[in-house]
Amino acid sequence: MKQKFVWNLFLIVILNLLIKPFYIIGIDAEVINRVGLNEYGNYFALINLSFLFNIILDCGIINYNTRNIAQHNFLLEKYFSGIITLRLLLVIFYLLITILLSLLLGFRFYDLKILVLLSFNQIIVAFILYLRSNFSALHYFVTDSIVSILDRLLLIVICSILLWGGLTNSIFKIEWFVFSQTVSYLFTLLICIFLTSKKIKYLKIKLSVPLALVILKKSFPYAALILMMTIYYRSDSIMLDRLIDDNSLQAGIYAQAYRFFEASNMLAYLFAALLLPILSKMLKNRNKINEIIYCSFRIIMVFAISLSIFSIFYSIEIMDLRYDSNLIESSKIFIVLMISFLFVSSTYIFGTLLTANGEMYKLNMVAFFGVILNIFLNLILIPKLFAFGSAIASLFTQSVTGIAQFIICYQIFNFKMKKIFYKIFLFSAILLVVTFILDQYFDSLITVFILYGIFSVLLTLKLKLITLSDFKFIVNNKV
Repeated sequence: MKQKFVWNLFLIVILNLLIKPFYIIGIDAEVINRVGLNEYGNYFALINLSFLFNIILDCGIINYNTRNIAQHNFLLEKYFSGIITLRLLLVIFYLLITILLSLLLGFRFYDLKILVLLSFNQIIVAFILYLRSNFSALHYFVTDSIVSILDRLLLIVICSILLWGGLTNSIFKIEWFVFSQTVSYLFTLLICIFLTSKKIKYLKIKLSVPLALVILKKSFPYAALILMMTIYYRSDSIMLDRLIDDNSLQAGIYAQAYRFFEASNMLAYLFAALLLPILSKMLKNRNKINEIIYCSFRIIMVFAISLSIFSIFYSIEIMDLRYDSNLIESSKIFIVLMISFLFVSSTYIFGTLLTANGEMYKLNMVAFFGVILNIFLNLILIPKLFAFGSAIASLFTQSVTGIAQFIICYQIFNFKMKKIFYKIFLFSAILLVVTFILDQYFDSLITVFILYGIFSVLLTLKLKLITLSDFKFIVNNKV
């Protein structure tokens, strides 16, 4: 079992690091360059709008299904019909709310057509995730890992042909990008259905009211939390698009910086996904969690600080790697987003711990305050500072919610972290000085990156912020 877990962890991390960052930096960035900031800014606002109520499509079904099927494999066929029927009803609810909100926000008829297609894509993804939850519950880890990147791999292939294949002389259109997503998701869904059909002998579309009520009741606090977090993560671009009459230019500038921030966020998110089941099991067994929190916090903060400092010093050069226009504006936004990345990374530790401990009321209160703060700051700052103001609003929101989550954890678990904070502060200060010196003496970004990476690793080991035993500790506790 331990060997299976380690292999699955290694496989899913490698596959995600190879495929998803390449998609964001390679394909997505090229689409921005081809269609222009205005067109992509409008698309970015619409896709974030389709994300806002995405939780309605799940409502905790995936977590509920994974846990129950993992414990009782024979329930797969019994639960499958009821859950599929419930999801179909949730689809209708999701579409009604999303379309109604788009009309209230005053989107054009053309925007509405794109939004409907993007919402349809979200629906397909929701069904893919549900089917994947059966794979992981049945311990088909390799299958789950491959399917997890199949849609992005197909999208890379399709978009590469459209962007560089020379099939047409027409200018690349954002609609092609959206349709490419639809084709990729549909093909992945068909693969999932085929694999699942081997385990389902008889399928009947029938709503199980008791099952639906159980799932919705148990998942409501989690669904509410995810909804509020999605709002203050995703509403920035929507508000930029609606509050400024510039044909979505500021939303496009913000999207350029946000996409690189999103690529940085992937590894931290995978780390949190690993940490949640570990902490849940340890808390259930009444094991002490202090050491694994200290260990996890050191690892994720070293990664976040190293990446953030490099990004702050070389923001323009990073933007220039893939984008053609408005580099200075996007680089300033990127700096602010990468500072907020430090607080986002901390929530992957302390927010995950609070979730594992069932502190949903406190988490929801923090998230609710985050939503109010984010919307309030955006309403004030966007008209004055445009996209940069939205980034500032995001930084304030993430810092306040991140610190609040840490304080709650400190009060509940009585952490002793002064020594860790001292080492992290020392690590940050030394790295800032070294990066400043490298910036003065070297012009090549690649040379600086290599030297910076080597020094960061050596400094981490010297201060003993990360050791090999840390990773062994996490793996052993998981198993």
